[in-house]
Amino acid sequence: MPESQLRWLLIGNSRWHWAEASGDPGQPCLRFLHRTPAAGPVAAPLAWAAVGPVPAEARLPAAARLGLEDVPLAGAPAWLGIDRALAGWWAAREVGGAVLVADAGTVLSLTRVDCRGRFAGGRLMAGAGLQLAAMGAGTEALPSLAGLAGAGLSGAGEGEPWPLDTAEAMGRGVAEGLAATVLEAARQVRALEPGCRIVLTGGDGPALLPLLRRSPELGGDGLLDRPDLCLEALVALRPDPGPQGSDRP
Repeated sequence: MPESQLRWLLIGNSRWHWAEASGDPGQPCLRFLHRTPAAGPVAAPLAWAAVGPVPAEARLPAAARLGLEDVPLAGAPAWLGIDRALAGWWAAREVGGAVLVADAGTVLSLTRVDCRGRFAGGRLMAGAGLQLAAMGAGTEALPSLAGLAGAGLSGAGEGEPWPLDTAEAMGRGVAEGLAATVLEAARQVRALEPGCRIVLTGGDGPALLPLLRRSPELGGDGLLDRPDLCLEALVALRPDPGPQGSDRP
């Protein structure tokens, strides 16, 4: 298969996420790209999945689309988003035990997979971009910081803890709130399964990571930073078939 076709796509709510392979087909080097939604036809990926809108003009091949039924996450309910299924399945497989995946994207999704590799529930709350946009839209004095996930949190986790600037105070407040949510969820799941590890992913992960690492409860290998977890899972489910045909895991 030509190198130009070695790509995988996850369509999110705010951005399109690509994995591209280069180098030796037997041991390709992957790079991950996060872009605004494409306008018009796109190069056909080996596999793709979507949680956001799929424009007809993209002309993505229907046969290459993965659905929830293609993700081998035990106990996954029919309503589960494929991004959560991909992240939960791959994190549990990589860790080899119980995980809580915190996907900090447009929505902060917390997805729990127990020590048997079964979906064990989760939680959802508005992500940073939605919270910042709501503050701007719902008040007279606060600025509108709407935009892509991560736009309002740049540096929020490492800047002044008590900002004087209004926009910075909004970003810091949202970042601290999201981090506190993840930490409390981690405390609860680790009380149920002490060996449970927390896996952070998503566009706002870099802003939350330093805040989460302040917690002594998540020291050592208790917290894993895997920014491209869903794309890694997509690649694992549909690897490069090579000249001899596909070999699914």
